[in-house]
Amino acid sequence: MCLSHFLMVSCEKMFKKLSHLKLHVEFQFADMAVGPVTITEERQQEVEFTKPFMKTGISIMIKRPDIQKPGVFSFKEPLSNSVWLCITVGFLAVSLILFLVGRFSPYEWSGNSEDGPSEDFNFLNALWSSLGALMQQGSDIFPRSISGRIAESAWWFFTLIIVSSYTANLAAFLTIENLIIPINSVDDLIKQDKIKYGCKSGGSTFSFFRESKVYTYEKMFKQMSEWNETVFKESNEDGWDKVKSSKGEYAFLIESTFNEYFNQRLPCKTMKIGENINNIGYGIVTSKGSNLSHKSSSFGTTGIRRDGRKRELSLSNVSGIFHILIGGLVLAMLIGVCEYLLHVKRKQRKKTIVLNTEG
Repeated sequence: MCLSHFLMVSCEKMFKKLSHLKLHVEFQFADMAVGPVTITEERQQEVEFTKPFMKTGISIMIKRPDIQKPGVFSFKEPLSNSVWLCITVGFLAVSLILFLVGRFSPYEWSGNSEDGPSEDFNFLNALWSSLGALMQQGSDIFPRSISGRIAESAWWFFTLIIVSSYTANLAAFLTIENLIIPINSVDDLIKQDKIKYGCKSGGSTFSFFRESKVYTYEKMFKQMSEWNETVFKESNEDGWDKVKSSKGEYAFLIESTFNEYFNQRLPCKTMKIGENINNIGYGIVTSKGSNLSHKSSSFGTTGIRRDGRKRELSLSNVSGIFHILIGGLVLAMLIGVCEYLLHVKRKQRKKTIVLNTEG
């Protein structure tokens, strides 16, 4: 086919023509047209489309919120509240185990004395030793028994992983902008009355909400129709301008490719939030019955970029080191009991030998 009639139409101009279904007029002098043309059932009645060369979907554009100043207790944000609670419980549990080991194991008694436990590992000293390990500073009190050293080693390993994870996640929290997003989905939009929302008038997004039988989208279109001219815009750029000047009180429903494009344009005051509402594709348009639609269906699809978000470490992220700590403490207690029983048995044997000797 001769491509001398190939027509390159600007994105917005082509979109307006497609929206009013005047394609049959345009293709009286063109074999093919390329633009941000969304494949819809209504348009396929007038023209043919190639296979989608790009996947997209309706998304939400809002004004980028101002950066929030960190709070007084922002230092605890890298870890979830459940992790902080477990660390506190672990700290007290380790201190208690060290105290009990100091009571039961004869190897912790001063000079291996037969008179009973010393005060080296009383509960306050055990707390101080555990705190020193948690703060990566150490302590001048160290266990001498095998059971005490197992408990201390498990706690040292635990604090090494926790402190390293906390430090790494804290760096991410300090370098990533802290933004408070007022809404995250269309469900959030319909549950509030402060932020108005709209879309491009007459486009595929407009048709999607107008023809949808889903309750949420029907409700959204009914609300937008009541606002009418204040929320429907003639072009995507008009919607973008409205979002920038709305002081956070207007959200624009727009295809994600346009959303990402406008968000990267200066002054970069808008952003995309949430997942796409639906999945649609862009295709190359050809006249009805043309072979070009089949010959041109060789384009690969591109994925939609998703922005990463910072996330606090939850208990599931660090549960493994808690299991190791618990296992170490249980092992330490078992060995401590064995040490005490061996000491009692050895002491009884000595008494028996003395009595036999005297007898």
